[in-house]
Amino acid sequence: MKHSVFSLLLAASMLLSTSCSYGQRTKFDPAAQRINLAMDVIENMYVDNVDKNKLANDAVTALLKSLDPHSAYMSPEEVKAMNEPLQGNFDGIGVQFNVLTDTIYVVQVITGGPSEKVGLLAGDRIIMIDDTLVAGIGIHNTDVQKKLRGVKGTTVNVKVKRGNNPNLLSFKIVRGVIPLYSLDAAYMINKEIGYIKLERFAATTYDEFKDALTKLQGQGMKDLILDLQENGGGYLETAIQIANEFLQRGNLIVYTEGVHQRREEAKADMRGSFEKGKVVVLIDEASASASEIVTGALQDWDRAVVVGRRSFGKGLVQRPIPLPDGSMIKLTTARYYTPTGRCIQKPYENGNIESYNRDMIERYNRGEMASADSIHFPDSLRYSTLVNKRAVYGGGGIMPDYFVPMDTTRYTDMHRSLLASGVIYKYVMTVYETNRESYLKSSFKDFKNKPIITDAMLNDLIDLLKKENFEMIVSDGREAHKSTHLTGEDMRQLEVSKSLIKMQIKALIARDVWNTSEQYEILNAENQTLKKAVELLGNNKEYTKLLSGK
Repeated sequence: MKHSVFSLLLAASMLLSTSCSYGQRTKFDPAAQRINLAMDVIENMYVDNVDKNKLANDAVTALLKSLDPHSAYMSPEEVKAMNEPLQGNFDGIGVQFNVLTDTIYVVQVITGGPSEKVGLLAGDRIIMIDDTLVAGIGIHNTDVQKKLRGVKGTTVNVKVKRGNNPNLLSFKIVRGVIPLYSLDAAYMINKEIGYIKLERFAATTYDEFKDALTKLQGQGMKDLILDLQENGGGYLETAIQIANEFLQRGNLIVYTEGVHQRREEAKADMRGSFEKGKVVVLIDEASASASEIVTGALQDWDRAVVVGRRSFGKGLVQRPIPLPDGSMIKLTTARYYTPTGRCIQKPYENGNIESYNRDMIERYNRGEMASADSIHFPDSLRYSTLVNKRAVYGGGGIMPDYFVPMDTTRYTDMHRSLLASGVIYKYVMTVYETNRESYLKSSFKDFKNKPIITDAMLNDLIDLLKKENFEMIVSDGREAHKSTHLTGEDMRQLEVSKSLIKMQIKALIARDVWNTSEQYEILNAENQTLKKAVELLGNNKEYTKLLSGK
């Protein structure tokens, strides 16, 4: 009876009684009477004992799923997991780790964190936590997090294996507040063009963005590339703050409106610190929500050229409604609209999540990732920008001003399986551990310009694959089958993806030696969308032509 009518009625009863502020119901309400009766019938007459809490959770989940794809019920654990990356910090020891082949590898030690202070290093393998063996026992990421995280000021003892040292090294680490950064990279591409990449829109993102912007301006930045590719969104207020830095005082940034929510507008004030200078915003099919708010505002005011592929298309606003047990309802209460009035929410049908999620597959099938000509908008969804009156469209994501097709030439099943297996990350740890001293002595400029990853190193990677009993997963879109050895076809695919694999290994090493800015500086060397952005900023005539729409 998981999704029975009784369950749905029970869920409705809970929702209606959660808070008086969400609407009063009298005891004589016929709907409330039916709900209460259904609950009594289930509790007193059902053939088996029922877990009322589980029944209620399932009912609320089913009820919200019937509304739209983004309204949802979240357990207390899910609420905590969702809020943590958006809040900007947590209590812990300050490491990023991966569990690879049943071993906990320290991927990165957070600068200034407790682990760095006691001498933990990237590449260390955690063998014991508080005298409990954690290697070779099938431990999962969530289990590691539970053991390493805790209240600020408490202590955790870890023993690690470093390099070929036969003895375990012991560390006593006092947990502290660990920052979670949402800005992946900020650096100068050349003497005049700066680059900032945001991973998400969290509570600390605006401050991170402002600091990066100020730093780049101090280095001579005149034009900016704002990279929102694969940015799934976050806080609405953060998106408003960032858009505000580019727009003139009084410019509308976004407005929200719903049947039960009056229109609310957000406008730029006088704080904008980059109101002049050319801007290019990079987006793709994974850019959503807050990313689309910023992109839509800058596009509508003809403040930036948008480059990439059509964004995800999430224009629904969720209001968090906390419940007494720590769980939460994310209820869609409004739609957000760009300054021209565009609603960029892609179509959905009565919460049909399966159909909604297939939208991305359909884009591939229609050829949209390869050609802008496959994308068609009806005239009813056409709007005009607010300055230059050029055409923009609503009804399903932000369409870029300059389309860049997805590069799939080097992506193979072998490459995807290699990443999914985690073997490539284990190999990077081995390379980094072996060459740590020489890497630390070199400058990033020298590292970046030298062909660090050789064909011989790729052969070492292949040897590691064989030792790890690597399972090749081949997918034809419907089915997948596995092979426990490297075939001739596998080797052919490795050759196709060789340059991509080399670049990714080099970027991961750069991340471990320096930081994520250096990682993206390596990756971006072959980023076709970024290359086009740089080209546009260097060609004032073409940039202006795109903004004018002529």
